[in-house]
Amino acid sequence: MDDGILDEAYRRLHRTGPEFEGWLSNHGPMAVEALARHGHDAKVHRWLDAYLRRLDELPRGLRPIDDWRAALGDPKRAGDWLAHFDRELRERPWRDILGTWWPRLLPGIAAGATHGVIRVGHAVRALRADETSPDRRTELGQALAYWAARWQPVPGASLPPAAPPVGKSGVSGENGETGVAAALAGLPRIADRSGGIRERLGRLPDVPEWGSSLAALRPARTPAEAQRGLAELVHRASLDYLRYGQAEPVMLVHAVTAPTAVLRTLPELDPGLWAPSLAAAWSATAAVTAVYASPTGVAPPAVATGTPAEVFARAARHGDEHVVKLADAVLDAHAATGDERVLAAAGYAAQLI
Repeated sequence: MDDGILDEAYRRLHRTGPEFEGWLSNHGPMAVEALARHGHDAKVHRWLDAYLRRLDELPRGLRPIDDWRAALGDPKRAGDWLAHFDRELRERPWRDILGTWWPRLLPGIAAGATHGVIRVGHAVRALRADETSPDRRTELGQALAYWAARWQPVPGASLPPAAPPVGKSGVSGENGETGVAAALAGLPRIADRSGGIRERLGRLPDVPEWGSSLAALRPARTPAEAQRGLAELVHRASLDYLRYGQAEPVMLVHAVTAPTAVLRTLPELDPGLWAPSLAAAWSATAAVTAVYASPTGVAPPAVATGTPAEVFARAARHGDEHVVKLADAVLDAHAATGDERVLAAAGYAAQLI
């Protein structure tokens, strides 16, 4: 990975807004981070040359963020949020900013069709690789700003309170299961599958089984359970893409990439925030599945896999940002579980998108 190429790409992207063509998320920062992370630095600027033509300019601010609670979820304040986090990240360490804002933003995990948290996860991983880079701090600020401007809760979701701070020694050694597979299998589907994600999420409260299905995942009792639950959620959601991806190939990618972003961020958070993070990630995956997956799954056609490097290389050649990001996520799932089936999800997405 050439750190200079990623930083150059960030500088080009940071002149553009978090959305374009109305409500489409700017995937550029996420895709270039994934490409650089997996050694495809040579493709970054060529990919970006084409993608930048689609993007809008950085939005201008209206006034400072004085009451942050009132400004959450107001897309007209996007420029104000960008200025707010740019200033905060110039004045305080990035982990302090993340630790302060993560619990504030987490209840609104549906923001931008979950792209707020996904972009934050990519930014955190980039900063972990090089904490001295001002471009990566800027990227974290722009990611947090997008999440704040589009802050949107999942209907019916409630997060457990953060636990009292615990030392890193409290993270490992506990046993317990959260029931991810059964909870995913029990999710209902909305009947009216028209419209975008905002309209579809608005129909969830009318689904009689939604509340009980959302509560089906047992809360994590310890940070270790939360970490294992998130890893299992990414794993199972990756396998579900093979069953349901044909229904909505693009949108169902986020059932995998949203919990992946949360899992990547955990090491930089106080372990007391890990259980609420699992609950939020579960609500996001559950909601995306309920509003986009078909009622019954189908067996996918044969999909070539190969080594993880070969899987990502094919995704990079394909070039679609969703295919790239899904390949990046399932490589994490494969590294955590050794389950080669998840690698096929990236190839399946490439066939469908």
